[in-house]
Amino acid sequence: MSLTDSHCHLNDPDLAGRRDALLARMRELGVARAINICTRLEEAADVIGCAEALPNVWASVGVHPDQEDVEEPDVARLVALAAHPRVVAIGETGLDYYRLEGRSIDEMEWQRARFRTHVQAARATRKPLVIHTRAAADDTLAILREEGAAEAGGVFHCFTESWEVARAALDLGFYISLSGIVTFKNAKDLREVVKKLPEDRILLETDSPYLAPVPHRGQTNEPANTRLVARCVAELRGCDEGAVEAFTERNVERLFGPLHVVP
Repeated sequence: MSLTDSHCHLNDPDLAGRRDALLARMRELGVARAINICTRLEEAADVIGCAEALPNVWASVGVHPDQEDVEEPDVARLVALAAHPRVVAIGETGLDYYRLEGRSIDEMEWQRARFRTHVQAARATRKPLVIHTRAAADDTLAILREEGAAEAGGVFHCFTESWEVARAALDLGFYISLSGIVTFKNAKDLREVVKKLPEDRILLETDSPYLAPVPHRGQTNEPANTRLVARCVAELRGCDEGAVEAFTERNVERLFGPLHVVP
């Protein structure tokens, strides 16, 4: 049995130049697969190219809500990119009101419109959404409901919200992805959520190069550290690490489809 890093950024400059070492570390710690997440259309070709070059890496396509002054997506462009066989998801997309920089929430309508575009593309392609939400859970859930996102499904990545938000996401048919934040001792509320989640809705991720888990907190994160997230989830839920491997791998295949690693 092995693990999948369901959300990493292998094209980030902190990782792109050392992929051979990253892959070796993944093999060493039993992390067999990774999904390379796109944050702007300008990098989509490189993100997909990474997935083409590496047999155990897949890709998403989308524009992160924090990205400004970038190519704005439309449904047709996202659908065309998602037709590539190595693309398994739409996103990362969603809403982020954490850094308004003096703007009001009303002034973030461009973000909400962009989010709706991604949901429409996911419905058109029947590929799942990778959701980023920060300080915007109510609007994120409202748009998912209004746009019929349950038809496509998806995952709330790097989950840090309350149990109430988790329950609402689960009710929409979404999965919850846990990152290295679960290893942080000050993440007490999140660690309680981890204990309540149904095992058939949990994914694991690193969000590399960000959010390295304990004992590497503050360092550059990498996909191999999915192992440390799995270990912490097992401890919090009072189960064997092998059980976490088994149910999270089933969940990956259920959400993203069969991800066959061909040597």
